[in-house]
Amino acid sequence: MTVTPIRVPVASVQGTLALDLSPLRIRDFRLLFAASGISSFGSMFTFVAIPFQVKVMTGDPFLVGLLGLCELIPLLFMAFVGGALADFIDRRKLVFGTEFAFTILLTLLLVNSLTGRPQLWLLYVVAAVSAAIEGVQRPALDSIIPRLAPGDKMAAVGALNSLRWQVAQIGAPTLAGLLLAGAGLSWVYAIDLTTFLISLACLSRIRAVPPPEKADRPSLRSVVDGLKYARSRPELLGTYLIDINAMFFAFPYALFPFLADKLGGPAVLGLFYAAPAVGSLLVTVTSGWTGRVHRHGFAVVLAAAAWGGGIAVFGFANSLWLALLGLIIAGGSDMISGLFRGVIWNQTIPDHLRGRLAGIEMLSYMTGPMLGQTRAGLTARWWGATGSVVWGGVLAMAGTFALAAALPKFWRYDGRDGLARKQAEDSARAALVASTP
Repeated sequence: MTVTPIRVPVASVQGTLALDLSPLRIRDFRLLFAASGISSFGSMFTFVAIPFQVKVMTGDPFLVGLLGLCELIPLLFMAFVGGALADFIDRRKLVFGTEFAFTILLTLLLVNSLTGRPQLWLLYVVAAVSAAIEGVQRPALDSIIPRLAPGDKMAAVGALNSLRWQVAQIGAPTLAGLLLAGAGLSWVYAIDLTTFLISLACLSRIRAVPPPEKADRPSLRSVVDGLKYARSRPELLGTYLIDINAMFFAFPYALFPFLADKLGGPAVLGLFYAAPAVGSLLVTVTSGWTGRVHRHGFAVVLAAAAWGGGIAVFGFANSLWLALLGLIIAGGSDMISGLFRGVIWNQTIPDHLRGRLAGIEMLSYMTGPMLGQTRAGLTARWWGATGSVVWGGVLAMAGTFALAAALPKFWRYDGRDGLARKQAEDSARAALVASTP
């Protein structure tokens, strides 16, 4: 069945602030966008449900935070494996296979929730296995994007991908909180399972995305080559380290169920998860200005510091409206940081290394939150939930400026130079492949 291209008025993509929808004219990108959007929406149901279920079963903030540590260990290994695979095999097949594996895990969670005595250990196992699968899927998903959309559209692509996440993060947690307060866990897991089935249908229609010609075979050496390349690029190191710092110190999601108790209970819990996405959405729908910003490193530093400030406000808040305002500020700031980090990655990394570098990128933006959850839960035992959140935000701001001072090339990075470098490296790679028998 032929999909009719979406027509976007020229004026809407040339405005100063308007969201650029032009990448949606590309059929395969549109299918990937739909698949990712629907599964992201469902995944946020489970993202809320698993910590809530552990909290109900144990009442211990540390055991809730321990979910992050369970996810970190397999992710550290599988991110490198997934990156190497994404540079060697069809990336579309890799995304489809891992999405099918997620579907199986959701079935297990649903069955476990329907039993009279759900097993706590299964929640930790599913969290760990999910992280391992994510380690394989995310590099393929990230590295497929530059093959589906041109380099000069990466800011627009980043905004659209963030938009789908924001829709998921606003709508799904709110609905999940209401379902947890009423219908129960089983409905939450069932909805997520349904979204994965729809996603699989969309992914099956995307054309093959074969690896680069004469791609490097997955091996320890190919992984090391990717690490060496990342280490040689200060602008890449800056994106990794600043985000890890911000999320390690100021990712209080594990404490949401406990902070919600003093401001309204389970129904408020969904609002906490949704509020950062509201801030992100406000930035996204006015993101037309981002295409004219070239000092990407400078923008990332300021946004990461503002994330820490928003989290500190959330921790101080004694009223629901102020707590939500702090999370909205944090979410908008994180959106700006993530958008420009994505532009740096997609505009500067040559295609034959894109999968391996995507694996490293995933470690940077996922290990921080995972370790941050464990840090938040552990320090809450000593300082209380409020103290853990407030001091985490303060330390995130301090660490951001310290890293910026230590990485002056990142602070001064200009995206125009990065795009020219990528084009030169891709041309050199093509010439080398052509000359090799």
